[in-house]
Amino acid sequence: MIICIANILTAEELELIINNLKNAEFVDGKLTAGWYAKQVKNNAQLKNDAAQTQEIRTIVNQALKRNSLFQIAARPKALRPIIFSRYQVGMYYGTHIDNAIMGDEKLTRSDLSLTLFLSDPASYAGGELVIESTQGEQAFKLDAGSMVVYPTTTLHRVEPVTEGERLVAVTWVQSLVRDAHNREILFDLDTVRDILFHKSGKTAEFDLLSKSIANLLRKWADV
Repeated sequence: MIICIANILTAEELELIINNLKNAEFVDGKLTAGWYAKQVKNNAQLKNDAAQTQEIRTIVNQALKRNSLFQIAARPKALRPIIFSRYQVGMYYGTHIDNAIMGDEKLTRSDLSLTLFLSDPASYAGGELVIESTQGEQAFKLDAGSMVVYPTTTLHRVEPVTEGERLVAVTWVQSLVRDAHNREILFDLDTVRDILFHKSGKTAEFDLLSKSIANLLRKWADV
């Protein structure tokens, strides 16, 4: 399941992040790539110990926690430290798959990847995130403050930037529900429950659906 979520960040949060990134220190993006991905990765990323890093990571983390759509789609158990990436003219990230296991001392499994777009799409050319699937390729270039969440099991790439500058925040999720099909079932049921509640309130049908969601989560959760 690939899902796009608009307005993850408020206008104020987005402005604060952009202002922090303007004069920040960036390093070679190859530092966080797997040995094979290094061959096709050509971007820069905010230095991990830069003064701005923790502050703007906190902003994004809080935005993800408060977004109910992300929470029911991803069911996050663990989130990798957020990376802020910069693509200037000529930069790209060729076709690759993200590492299945991430971290050094504390290992996490990568079930879902996310890209939070920070730059106005009209301010740069190229730079589309292209995700491969059995249905073909899908290209994403979302509004600033919007995000795409997609299975880490997919091959994907970032097209070369030909004009302007592309800023994004990326991270990976280990989900409470390991199986992607089970996550989608729970997402659909939660969506229906929300619609039902807004139409009719807390009814007997709402309670029965809530029971089923809770019991499926109890059955499938990896805690």
